[in-house]
Amino acid sequence: MNMLAKPLERFATNSLEQQWMPFTANREFKNAPRLVTKSEGMYLWNQNGDRLIDACSGLFNVAAGHGRKEIADAVYAQMVQNDYASPFQTSHPTAFAFAAKLTQILPEPFNHVFFTNSGSESIDTALKMAMAYHRARGDGQRIRFVSRERAYHGVNMGGVSLSGMVKNRETFPVVMPNIVMMRHTWSDDELFVRGQPVNGAELANDLQRHCETYGGSTIAAVFVEPVAGSTGTLVPPAGYLERLREICDQHGILLVFDEVITGFGRLGAPFASQKFGVMPDIITMAKALTNGSIPMGAVAASDEIYETVTGAAPENAIEFFHGYTYSGHPAACAAGLATLQIYEDEGLFDRAAEMSDYFLDAIWSLKDLPIVKDLRGIGMMAGVEVHPEPGKPGIRGNALQGKLFWNGAHCKFTGDTAIVAPSLIAEKSHIDEIVDAFRRTLSDV
Repeated sequence: MNMLAKPLERFATNSLEQQWMPFTANREFKNAPRLVTKSEGMYLWNQNGDRLIDACSGLFNVAAGHGRKEIADAVYAQMVQNDYASPFQTSHPTAFAFAAKLTQILPEPFNHVFFTNSGSESIDTALKMAMAYHRARGDGQRIRFVSRERAYHGVNMGGVSLSGMVKNRETFPVVMPNIVMMRHTWSDDELFVRGQPVNGAELANDLQRHCETYGGSTIAAVFVEPVAGSTGTLVPPAGYLERLREICDQHGILLVFDEVITGFGRLGAPFASQKFGVMPDIITMAKALTNGSIPMGAVAASDEIYETVTGAAPENAIEFFHGYTYSGHPAACAAGLATLQIYEDEGLFDRAAEMSDYFLDAIWSLKDLPIVKDLRGIGMMAGVEVHPEPGKPGIRGNALQGKLFWNGAHCKFTGDTAIVAPSLIAEKSHIDEIVDAFRRTLSDV
């Protein structure tokens, strides 16, 4: 039997029971499954053969569109030549070639890349890098980390510890100690703000208050998403990131940008650090690193961090006791090289910058709908927040995600906010199609 056949009858509820699905209402889903059986370009096909436009590029990771043959060919060629090499004390040429290519689009202070397998692993790696750096400098008293309310930094225990989204941590109480939170930057007083809000830079002074309360010399690093993505596209106020950088410099604190969503052209520049003109000390990435084709993440460390950690170890000794069996996997590196080549050849980062105005204009056309509470956006990334059902936050958003799917569009909702982030290959007609599906869905509430 052709396992790719599409008849709905093959997907009876009991045939789906074996997989415990992530971030999913399993019982609801398995009673009315939404399955993707094919993907190409800007589109997905469900189990009924219906075509849907992908409004959030998978999970913000398929920046160059689905089904890129160049990536598949590169992975195949790599796999038949060398399918695996241990990353501990050995390696393979493709990993070094990929790291070199990646550093070419990173800001200048970043010439060293550590490979992981996901954004969650990248966060845990960045936590360890920060600890190792301060220890190498004799600053072992820096045991605190700062994050933000409404932050999302993955689902490994380090990321859960940094999480400011209550549902991601309330079931998992055994987390890292010594985590303190700054306030998030969204305000009821500034709705429907396009780009960076004018007000709110002073919220960065929460970090200064933590320095005064706990001692700046006890804080190792501050973790922020330049644009808080998974919580619903919270764009930083003008001057906010600059103020964080200033406070970190004053107290010797590392600034970590979680660019798992904002990296690789999403904001019209290779990374958000370049978009906003603020340089962190560590950048985490994943998602669009391989165009979503193979799981992979990476952490870029400044030259200062790499040289301090490696230089502190004895000659011929391991400097950083960390890594994964699949760090820099040959197939993932081949996919990454092919992906970066597509970005370069097709000028997708510049294309995102050029398409941003049209995209945001289209999203803001939804402002007239009574159900819409707020619109936020920058680059090729927007949040469409709806009014919640009274006393039931998140229930309406979950229902709307399902309705939108059957109305011809796939989009990720977090709570009552849709996160719209189409592939960077999107034409104006694709954006119109996405917004039309939203209008039909949000008008029927």
